[in-house]
Amino acid sequence: MSATIPVMIPMLGEEEAQAAADAVRSGWVAQGPRVAEFERSFSALVGAGQGVAVSSCTTALHLSLIALGVGPGDEVIVPSFSFIATANAVRYVGATPVFADVDLQTGNVTVETLDRVRTGRTAAIIAVHQGGVPFDVRAVRQAAAEWGVPLVEDAACAAGSTAYGAPVGAGSLISAWSFHPRKVITTGEGGMLTLDDADRAVRLRRLREHGMNVSAADRHASAQPILEAYLETGWNFRMTDIQAAVGLVQLGRLAGLVAQRRRLAARYQELLADVEGLWAVRDPAYGESNFQSFWVLLSPEFGVGRDRVLSELAAAGVSARRGIMASHLEPAYQDAPPTDGLPNTERLTRDSLILPLHHKLTEADQDHIVGILSKLVGSSAS
Repeated sequence: MSATIPVMIPMLGEEEAQAAADAVRSGWVAQGPRVAEFERSFSALVGAGQGVAVSSCTTALHLSLIALGVGPGDEVIVPSFSFIATANAVRYVGATPVFADVDLQTGNVTVETLDRVRTGRTAAIIAVHQGGVPFDVRAVRQAAAEWGVPLVEDAACAAGSTAYGAPVGAGSLISAWSFHPRKVITTGEGGMLTLDDADRAVRLRRLREHGMNVSAADRHASAQPILEAYLETGWNFRMTDIQAAVGLVQLGRLAGLVAQRRRLAARYQELLADVEGLWAVRDPAYGESNFQSFWVLLSPEFGVGRDRVLSELAAAGVSARRGIMASHLEPAYQDAPPTDGLPNTERLTRDSLILPLHHKLTEADQDHIVGILSKLVGSSAS
């Protein structure tokens, strides 16, 4: 049967449709004034001085490494426990991804897991706020500074999350964001870089637009001809004004969406508290998650394997997903530098699953999902 409770539904309404239509009618359908407004609004929301809109979070990570001078011969520490784009961005610049393990409860790298794989060739670190759960920015930023290694924050899932009372992204060297439909807010596809360094932001804007010294939007807006120059090799990583128009509406929804997700997550946690052998993701002591993903971890006491749980949920009309992937186990990374073992990563990717969480999820839906999980405890071997 087809799923009746999807794992995720983007919150898109008539306001977004109207904003996109207005952008089309304006004639600005490529990168233009709405992109600039979206950059200003989003960077202000996350407490950063600059925003650079791009075509995806993957391209944001790519450009961040270019801007930091990372290239062939360098190593970049990344969590294996992340969507594969995090590691791929390192390969795009010719560097080598080195996989770090994560904390079992947050799914995030720690100072200890990073230090374990740090070498003299470490040129950068990409730390992920996994599933919207913030990593310990205070500890990791301090350690990276002491090591003299630039830290890029992969905040793809973390719009609306906080750490130490501030928005994720505030105070970071560079943060990369995603607006894919699986995220809390979306522009269809699209991404953003936020940072405080105005000079670096100028270069990032140039790099996203073929290395041009003046943007196409500025050239078209000028009353006089402007002869552009191409100062370095760049890419076509631009966001469109149609996407930005949708994003501006979505920004107005963010606080309400996060509040709703946190309420539903708290109810999941309460309902699942007495399910033997199952642990549900929670806020870390130092911050609050937007619960972009609500994942649960199964232990041997649960008595049923993760894959069977997914099958039973699907049969009951519930679309759940496996937990976050372990990139080092994928065929694309079989030739990556060997690890000394990533036990937490491998347990999480084997034994965790993501439950439905979205604005249309009802309490009856949650009761149905938790009821299935409760009945499965110890039912039989997988």
